[in-house]
Amino acid sequence: MAKFRYSLQSVLNIKLKMENQARQEFASARARLDAEEEKLLALVRRKEEYEAEASELRKGTLDLLRMEENQAAVVVMDSYIAAQEAEVEKAENYLETQRAHLAELMMERKTFETLREKAFQQFLEDEKRAESKMVDELVSYTYAANSEE
Repeated sequence: MAKFRYSLQSVLNIKLKMENQARQEFASARARLDAEEEKLLALVRRKEEYEAEASELRKGTLDLLRMEENQAAVVVMDSYIAAQEAEVEKAENYLETQRAHLAELMMERKTFETLREKAFQQFLEDEKRAESKMVDELVSYTYAANSEE
């Protein structure tokens, strides 16, 4: 039996490598998004701590300097949170871009794998026909040789 050789195997191999690379980039983008979300969560917690401190400052003896500092810290935290939310949105957009790219590469790879499978099925049919033809020739030769005797 002849060996099956797929003419587009090198293209399929390249598609597999590209898909693996896209998977790594997607994982990296996911890790980046997770890190950005974690930073945002830390900033929100810190702001909540400042707000809790502000309510404590209002309960005790009034220290206007500390209250002003606390209020300024809350305002600064609001700006940090807004900036971090923008970073999270950027990371989400990048992740979505990577997801779309990965999906496209997976579709291309599956297309080439389907073509490979069809080519293999055609190869098997051709081999079966060739084997059947060889058996028919052998039977004809044997019958002709037996007829001459």
